Amino acid sequence: MKKHENFFIGLKELKTNRLRTFLTMLGIIFGVGAVIAMMSIGEGARRETLEQIELLGTNNIIIREKPITLFNSGSKASFSPGLNLNDAASIKKLNPFVEYVSPQRESTRKIIFKSSMLEKKVIGTYPDYVSINNARLLTGEYFKNIHIDNQSNVCVIGYGIKEQLFRLENPLGKQIKIDDLWFTVIGVMASKKVASSGIESLGLRDFNEDIYIPLTTIIYKLGNNTPGFMPMGAMAKNIFFSSINPSQNYDKISVDQIIVKIKNDASILHAENLISRILERRHYGITDYEVVVPEQLLEQKQKTQRIFNVVMGAIAGISLLVGGIGIMNIMLANILERTKEIGIRRAVGATKYDILSQFVYEALTISIAGGIVGIITGFILTSLITGYAEWRTAISPISIVLAFFVSVAVGLIFGIYPAKKAAEKDPIESLRYE
Repeated sequence: MKKHENFFIGLKELKTNRLRTFLTMLGIIFGVGAVIAMMSIGEGARRETLEQIELLGTNNIIIREKPITLFNSGSKASFSPGLNLNDAASIKKLNPFVEYVSPQRESTRKIIFKSSMLEKKVIGTYPDYVSINNARLLTGEYFKNIHIDNQSNVCVIGYGIKEQLFRLENPLGKQIKIDDLWFTVIGVMASKKVASSGIESLGLRDFNEDIYIPLTTIIYKLGNNTPGFMPMGAMAKNIFFSSINPSQNYDKISVDQIIVKIKNDASILHAENLISRILERRHYGITDYEVVVPEQLLEQKQKTQRIFNVVMGAIAGISLLVGGIGIMNIMLANILERTKEIGIRRAVGATKYDILSQFVYEALTISIAGGIVGIITGFILTSLITGYAEWRTAISPISIVLAFFVSVAVGLIFGIYPAKKAAEKDPIESLRYE
């Protein structure tokens, strides 16, 4: 008997028992749908993590100020100058792996334009900030070294600031007031999307709400952000030397963060080790700073994500296993009901292979049809998850192919045993079966 004849006989049999066939397919349908939906959650989280890490710069090392107290730092705290511009200069000079260094000072200020007033973070930094962070300008230009030298009152605003203050007009050339000083807007940064999960887990903020000005301007013209602020080293020294005015000395060079971009052909790990040694020596062993390596954060996140994907995939795979058991159960019931039919087919010349292939085709038809409908179900489930749970999802082609072929494999594996049992039935005993 030809293969296509076995296929059509099996298909006819499935159409005769439509409800039973559909109920058998449900396990495969929801199994495939669950696999696609779960993998889409994992893929969405992976892409989101990658995008957030790229905002920090995968080739960057970030050094942040870490507050300490005199009570737990020991007597050595009096010798630590805190994170400052000299640290940035030493890293640039002594580390051969470094391409750019951009120190920055952050300060929350009142921003006024016409009748609107906002409280936003003002970032004082160098022109290298754009190259280090792969930032893009929507319009205008970033400030240059001449603005640093002249302590110019110019600023580049984030996209969110533009939308809030200049929604209906071109911000370039306009004057905004930061505290008591007027600044000219010379550029607008392109929008950067930062997910809330990225803000929480990676220490990111919404860059669209920032305003960038020359570092020298924020140091010499805007002064401190917090009244009475002084770096840790300055505070300790002031205990012994009351004549020192920290706001006039140490605060001229203190910074909140230093971003270091490593050369493309250099080892991030080696560069990070060298930076740590430089800072440890300069700060006399006091860890009033922290070194963050986005590449290591990415590796850690991806490792956690892989474990999550395996667990979620295993849970979804159980649905496919249940679907396979359902196929085997229904196939065994079919064989019992069609015992006499098997005997008649064997009596008129059908071989064991013909009987085997007929029932295998039936199992494959159920799993293939269930897999196709399951793919559609997976897309629907993914849309529901995105819409109602507000999770980012992304369906990858590999998840569709994997889920479909697993469903076919399940149908084949769980269909072979019943088919083999049907083929091995004795023709005479089958004919006598009532």
